[in-house]
Amino acid sequence: MSPDYVFRSIQADEWPAVKEIRLASLQDPVADVAFLDTFENASGQPDRFWQDRAAGAAEGVLERQQIVAEEAGGRWVGTLVVLVEEPGAVGALGVVSDVRQGHFVGVFVRPEARGQGLTERLFASGLRWAWDVAGVDRVRLFVDERNGRAEAFYRKFGFLPTGKSVPAPGDSGARELEFVFERP
Repeated sequence: MSPDYVFRSIQADEWPAVKEIRLASLQDPVADVAFLDTFENASGQPDRFWQDRAAGAAEGVLERQQIVAEEAGGRWVGTLVVLVEEPGAVGALGVVSDVRQGHFVGVFVRPEARGQGLTERLFASGLRWAWDVAGVDRVRLFVDERNGRAEAFYRKFGFLPTGKSVPAPGDSGARELEFVFERP
């Protein structure tokens, strides 16, 4: 039986937990193909960086929202960030948005919490925020072509490939594949 979780937006004063789960995500075995940061870089950031990061994605902020899955006792076991991209704006990976849309980034579920339907519920919470609060009709994400586990989940959840791709950061020669989920 899977434990119960609370799915919610973060509060600005929760920056220590934002820092902790981000550092945990950057230690995941696929972090090099899943995130645009490294543990070494992130762990060297001052508290002000984490305070600003939390304040910029907290409940009530309409440009971005960090949503967490919280277990009993308050530990965060999963997270994702929804960025709101305006038409013509340059977003993540340098890609220009052609419509107003949400963009899922920073998706992470702790290894011990995987396989319990948590990621599906986290994504559903992100979509609810994107639809109901941000007012977008489409959410996109990018996945490194070497991250088969993530790509399989996105397809199973209902994200569809657009056929567009961009070079993955670094010099691997890999591609980041774009997927979208349209509001029903």
